[in-house]
Amino acid sequence: MVIVSVAVATPAEAADEPSEPDARYDFNGLPTSIVDESGNGHNLRILSVGGGAVRPVAHGPGTALAFPGRCTEDVCPHVVLQSSTSADLNPGTRDIAFGADVLLAPGQTSPGQNVLQKGYSRANSQYKLQIDGTAGRPSCVLVDERRPTIRIARSTVSTADGRWHRLRCQRTGGRLEIYVDDVRHAWTNVPETLSVSNDRPLSIGSKGAYRDNDQFNGVLDNVWVEIG
Repeated sequence: MVIVSVAVATPAEAADEPSEPDARYDFNGLPTSIVDESGNGHNLRILSVGGGAVRPVAHGPGTALAFPGRCTEDVCPHVVLQSSTSADLNPGTRDIAFGADVLLAPGQTSPGQNVLQKGYSRANSQYKLQIDGTAGRPSCVLVDERRPTIRIARSTVSTADGRWHRLRCQRTGGRLEIYVDDVRHAWTNVPETLSVSNDRPLSIGSKGAYRDNDQFNGVLDNVWVEIG
């Protein structure tokens, strides 16, 4: 498998706000019933093992969801939020943007933490937002359904500082960009023919409720996906 990772520093540019998201989660209701605020019906269910759970915490005028903290034990709590319907969350070759508000403490970083993803890099294509490594730098990932090359745009700045940050991934034609707090911090070229289409659910907070699930260990709010 080939990995193409580029962190190209660029002048500050403001990111556009999502206008008509295909899925959006504000987490202001009960954590046991997570409704797709876009009205498109991509409601989330909670899957967990080992005592994994999410809990509401105050954020602005509403609430956000806190995920389990970093764990190095043999048995750790794992939890994921997953959609049950996802076919129309496949962008194919169309433009796509997705993002979230995140809060991650410096001591909670790990080799891999997934914020949002659909699909897997080793099978059937993927788009993903993650925060990886001790430095806690966010990155955006695209993987084509026919060619398993992993395309990564990795931020040049860390977001693991115990403060809220707004993250956004943007694929426009042949470019994949990552924005932190509405400023572009990196980009990489991608084939304009790159297509993401799979039968996997939209997963938030990890890739699944199992061991080595790339568990997110911070707080999430305002998660969204917009296609086209």
